[in-house]
Amino acid sequence: MHHPQPHISSSASAYSAAAAFDFKPAKRRGSYNCGRCGLPKKGHVCQVNSGTSPTSTSTPTSSPAANTIENSSSASRLPQPPPLRQSSHLRRALSFDDIDIRCDSPERDLDGYDSPHPDTYLDPDDEIVSGGLLAGCLWEVLRRLPPASLLAAAGVCKGWRETTKRLWRAAAELKLMVPPRGQLRFMGLVLKKCPSLVRLSLKMESDVDATMLACIAFSCPHLESMEISTSSRAVNRITGDELGRFVADKRCLTSLKMEGCSNLGGFVLSSSSLSTLWLSDLYSLSKMVFNCPNLKEISLEFSCQENDTTDLTTMVDGMGRSCPKLQNIHIASLRLSHAVVLSLTAANLRGLRMLSLVLGLEITDASVAAIASSYSRLELLDLSGSSISDSGIGMICNVFPNTLSRLLLALCPNITSSGIQFATAQLPLLELMDCGMTICDPDSQNPPSEQSGDDSEVPNALNNKLHLMYQKLIIKHSRLKKLSLWGCSGLDALCLNCPELKDLNLNSCKNLHPERLLLQCPSLQNVHVSGCQELLVGAIKGQVSDSITSLENQFQLKRSADGSKRVRAPDCLSPQTSDGKKRRRVMERQCNVHVG
Repeated sequence: MHHPQPHISSSASAYSAAAAFDFKPAKRRGSYNCGRCGLPKKGHVCQVNSGTSPTSTSTPTSSPAANTIENSSSASRLPQPPPLRQSSHLRRALSFDDIDIRCDSPERDLDGYDSPHPDTYLDPDDEIVSGGLLAGCLWEVLRRLPPASLLAAAGVCKGWRETTKRLWRAAAELKLMVPPRGQLRFMGLVLKKCPSLVRLSLKMESDVDATMLACIAFSCPHLESMEISTSSRAVNRITGDELGRFVADKRCLTSLKMEGCSNLGGFVLSSSSLSTLWLSDLYSLSKMVFNCPNLKEISLEFSCQENDTTDLTTMVDGMGRSCPKLQNIHIASLRLSHAVVLSLTAANLRGLRMLSLVLGLEITDASVAAIASSYSRLELLDLSGSSISDSGIGMICNVFPNTLSRLLLALCPNITSSGIQFATAQLPLLELMDCGMTICDPDSQNPPSEQSGDDSEVPNALNNKLHLMYQKLIIKHSRLKKLSLWGCSGLDALCLNCPELKDLNLNSCKNLHPERLLLQCPSLQNVHVSGCQELLVGAIKGQVSDSITSLENQFQLKRSADGSKRVRAPDCLSPQTSDGKKRRRVMERQCNVHVG
């Protein structure tokens, strides 16, 4: 007994070409009659055997043998299309086109159909969609499209619409650029399609307020990660109370990242599931309370305005008490001071592994000593924009020789090339180092002033200026992978012996002489030389190409017949497989010199 289903798969496509196209001309989208006996399908159990042919119409392309197609044969080969003269009805024989979906039907949705199990996922490899393409192939193609293109693809045909509908339903992560007009309607329509969404990333082209948060909270009940970024023309109008209510209501939220938080004013965040929190563009917060016992990573970036009135000392003290599991801390503010560092060290966060305190001009070597005494297992330390000196670098090297792998000391004018060399020599696990704008030319920072009346101070000032300007840097490290020396206009000579170095930044190194440059870095992939002299750029390209040529010329060497000396073997005697692998490795090691 055969029980017809409202949705026909390719494995059950046992109709002949004549039966597939047998419908009354008055019908808009096909026939609702049985293909075997001609009776209406609704509530009908067909009594005709599958081996019998249809009674009424037949075409020259149909045959009794074509009326029965086994499941094995349908899985192994695609069905043959009917003749071209019936091309207007080709889509009626496809599995996704057997259901009539109309926009004016109140019971049906544009994306769905009437089914007792709408979320049942059928195996895409057993279905065939438009043009004889397997649904599995179409799935892999459509899942790589952006949301806008995926919405457009749903209008091609019913087969594509069904596949896109399943993609929306199965989507766990969504990244959208929200248009400036009709953003709430757009978000409501898109989020309605994704009931399983757990990760959401939005790029706002217009202002965002609490209404958007309410739309997200209603449409995404299982949301775990949310990121909201704003364009230069958009303004984030969400207040601290509205953000606090959103975090408290979303019990599953584990990650929250938001830009443009200048209108928060103050907030209280209470969540037992939140583990990652990134807030940027903060300004003059009256209160900051974190009741997040499972918070592991926090990033707070304040706007660079001198009239900021945020009390960072109180904030850090409360954060240390209420968030004992913190591992990564990043704070960027002009109000960072030694008192803030002391409050952070008093919190005794035992799991702290990454500490970044940026733009704190009042952070000195005493602050480094406090950090070293409380947190001896740091893997990343970022004190960019501070006032530490070479003595502070010495304390860092004495405390973190076995753990520190990333050290960032950009915009630290009190650091010299001697401190940088000492750090690379005493930190064997170092993989990333940023020393941008540390070795600077005094003339580039201080404009020439009027000559002083005391001529005795001129030689001393000139000697100090020459000492800061003409500095040499020699680095030999076996594990260093990224080195940044951008803006080091006081650097005169550079010698690098780093076999694992892949990225080198020499932007705006204006006084670096080409004849005093030596790069022994066979793994180098990218060199940034924007704002450098043309001779320096040519010298870098020459040394990089020479290193690649030396690698390419390393062919197999063999001894001569009498064993007296080693000679280079010709290409015909070298194994083809090893030569091909060597050439592929050389091609992968080509270095890119970025001038612009």
